[in-house]
Amino acid sequence: MKNRWLVIISICSLLLGAAGTYGSLLWILPPGTMDFSKEKVESNQDAITERERTQGLNKVEDALELIQKSYVEDVSQEQLIQGAIQGMVGTLQDPYSVYMDEDASERFNDSLDSSFDGIGAQIAIQEGKLIIISPIKNSPAEKAGLKAKDQIISIDGQSVEGLDVYEASKKIRGEKGSIVKIEIVRTGLSKPLNVEITRDKVPVLTVFSDLKKSYGENIGFIQITSFSQGTAKDFSTQLRKLEEQNISGLIIDVRGNPGGMLSSVEDILFQIVTDSKPYVQIKERSGKKNPYFTGLKEKKSYPITVLIDEGSASASEILAGALHEIEGYTLVGKKTFGKGTVQQALPLDDRSNIKLTMFKWLTPNGNWIHGKGIKPTIEVEQPAYFHAHSLQLEETLAHDMNNENVTIAQEMLMALGYGTGRQDGYFDEQTERAVKAFQSIKNIPVTGRIDEKTALKLEEEIISAIQDEKNDLQLQVALKTFR
Repeated sequence: MKNRWLVIISICSLLLGAAGTYGSLLWILPPGTMDFSKEKVESNQDAITERERTQGLNKVEDALELIQKSYVEDVSQEQLIQGAIQGMVGTLQDPYSVYMDEDASERFNDSLDSSFDGIGAQIAIQEGKLIIISPIKNSPAEKAGLKAKDQIISIDGQSVEGLDVYEASKKIRGEKGSIVKIEIVRTGLSKPLNVEITRDKVPVLTVFSDLKKSYGENIGFIQITSFSQGTAKDFSTQLRKLEEQNISGLIIDVRGNPGGMLSSVEDILFQIVTDSKPYVQIKERSGKKNPYFTGLKEKKSYPITVLIDEGSASASEILAGALHEIEGYTLVGKKTFGKGTVQQALPLDDRSNIKLTMFKWLTPNGNWIHGKGIKPTIEVEQPAYFHAHSLQLEETLAHDMNNENVTIAQEMLMALGYGTGRQDGYFDEQTERAVKAFQSIKNIPVTGRIDEKTALKLEEEIISAIQDEKNDLQLQVALKTFR
């Protein structure tokens, strides 16, 4: 594996913090496999004759000179040139192809820091919308209630329309202790949510393990939150410790994992997937497919189940696809994000670069999952309160009110076992009794009204319920697959 090419395969995600683009997928290819030099890229444009190229460049130069001489205000040549490049990339109508100036390029290259100041969420452009792929575990974003598929519509009161992921990240990232206000649109809510998040130091810890029991057997559990430089090494260490405890099965949890370094997921697959099929295939513009194999001859002595959801993207999908299509292992959860294109960051002379879509990646069976995702073998929906929205109180909720916040509160109360009798947003007498019962149990002044203190306690109890693995239906089903 020495002297391998370094190729950027982005999942179009951006970690919102000083580290910039953590979450981009770094792929190492054997020397000579593919030539990614600028000369090679240029030679591929065989449809454009030298004469046409010269005419086109002359036209661009004429436009540049015309604007500089005649426009009503002064415009710098640098600004116009950058605008021209952005315009060319924009005509591709590909959200994963992006021009990065020197500053954005530096953040892109520094994206694998072990920690960063920010909110700890990853964003993407999907169908022209700025969305959250996933918040990082225990990050400010997760604690503030941001969820996968939330659409960001404004940052600190300014619309994000027209911004790419790098420009949006620059607005969101900032020093520890500072506050950013994000307005989001969430499926199921008629009005946008306004969320204030205090930036903090977010460590990039990517592997968590545990030993669980299922029908009296030891089942190993490894959660991978992203694929960074140290992930494969940590995975190996923790898997070895689990195997020393005679596990009868292994659960790999990549729910909410937006991707990372392919070399990392590759090193993990080398340990658990045999070479009966390629673990991934790269499809070139010409249609040629380049398969890659692990070289492993014998599979593990125990079965493996993979937990996936809509926040599992890119490298996570490569892992899930390989484990399922090569070894027939079970996938439990929800359909994955669906990111199947390959980008490379091509440097320009002024230290800026263009991250350009150049290939597609395919699963072992040749499936292109882009925009479609990977379906689980066993589809399992989490309890409704796992998707509970935050209460946005502008006034105390009380009897005879009827609004969306009442609906959210009713859903929370029902999930916690306090029967409201309805979840339609009308604050009736039964809802009031449920509120009083909750307040009495939690030692809150019993008013039957939902003020800020009661709302905060409701949200704390919901978070606690979500963190209790007994309520994690996807995990519980995964444990039963080893019976």
